Amino acid sequence: MIHKLSGIYETVDFREDEQICLYYNDEYENYPPHWHTSFEILLPIVNGYRALCGGKDYNLREGDILIIGPCMIHELFAPEKGERIIFQPCLNHISTKEINLLTMIINPATLITPEGYPQIYDRIKKLILEIKEEYFGGAPYQETIIMSKFLEILACVGRWHVTAHTAGVQKDTGANSRQKEYVEKFILITDYINNHFAEDLSLETVASQAGFSKFHFSRLFKQYTDSTFYKYLNQKRIEFAKSLLQDPGVSVTEVAFKSGFSSLSAFLRMFKLMNNCTPTEFREMYDPTKLVGWERVKD
Repeated sequence: MIHKLSGIYETVDFREDEQICLYYNDEYENYPPHWHTSFEILLPIVNGYRALCGGKDYNLREGDILIIGPCMIHELFAPEKGERIIFQPCLNHISTKEINLLTMIINPATLITPEGYPQIYDRIKKLILEIKEEYFGGAPYQETIIMSKFLEILACVGRWHVTAHTAGVQKDTGANSRQKEYVEKFILITDYINNHFAEDLSLETVASQAGFSKFHFSRLFKQYTDSTFYKYLNQKRIEFAKSLLQDPGVSVTEVAFKSGFSSLSAFLRMFKLMNNCTPTEFREMYDPTKLVGWERVKD
């Protein structure tokens, strides 16, 4: 399935002039730690599947759905016999403020099961199966249809998340408008963080931008994004640091300060915590001359 691996960076084998890739995979083969700029959706059809991502071990049953966010290091393990859909759409060319917020909600990975997401599980599974049929169907405007279905999947997760985290908080008739108002506000907040993460951002500064006290802001941020402010801020900084580390001409110290960290030690500690490796180890794994325990498939 992995066609081109440079260190641990996978160049996804998209169709020509498209930003989608889908496999109906039945290979008894494990895939080493790797990352790519696209999302990845795993749906075991026959037997289960296993994935490691973000420090979590996901043992997928037949029919479970795992959505892995872009730029997340993950590792895959196949059973001896089984079949699964592996779908990799890239949204780099249609990035919006809403997609940025939805990506944050998904990251590093979100497991969709009938028990955990009863209101949307059937719809998401149906959309994935429709994407598979569309991908292999060869009809015109195929990529547009597939992307629209994938965006609907993200929107389903986002709306479920808002509803689930505000249930019991707002019972009045204006609940929907209040939710919409807060979601729109947090879309602007995350956009502000995305544009200023390399600066000396504090909780107080961003809370004041939103018009909240830092205590109220912290509670709402967790409620609407399923992340703390500082966790999200550090995720953005580490994500940017990964891109800088691909350039061997930039020192680790430079990467730390350009990414918004106040000290090298703070950067090293956070990078290790989020990636289970040091920045230097990550840089070595990105080196295309290193196999990292993987027999590379030739182009």
